[in-house]
Amino acid sequence: MEEERDLVTFVDDEGNEFDLEVIDYFMHNDKEYGVLIDPDLEDDAEYFEVCIMEIVQHEEEDLEEFLPVEDEALQEELLKIAEERMAAWDEEADEEE
Repeated sequence: MEEERDLVTFVDDEGNEFDLEVIDYFMHNDKEYGVLIDPDLEDDAEYFEVCIMEIVQHEEEDLEEFLPVEDEALQEELLKIAEERMAAWDEEADEEE
């Protein structure tokens, strides 16, 4: 059975739609963030780009809004957190083998 993927559709400045897959959610300083990647990425890719976005819940509309992180220092801090979390996944997978 294939695992359900959490895909989000975005629209770029030229009106083109594209999907990103949310591979992780985490809290930092009372805000929720998502780690997003290209959904067509090969499973064994050694290097890949991630995008970290703030997630704002609009409960009255049952909607999540993904906002870019503008502060460069915060971006670096969030990237370190995401890298640590993904490294922990790798360690867990190694232990399971």
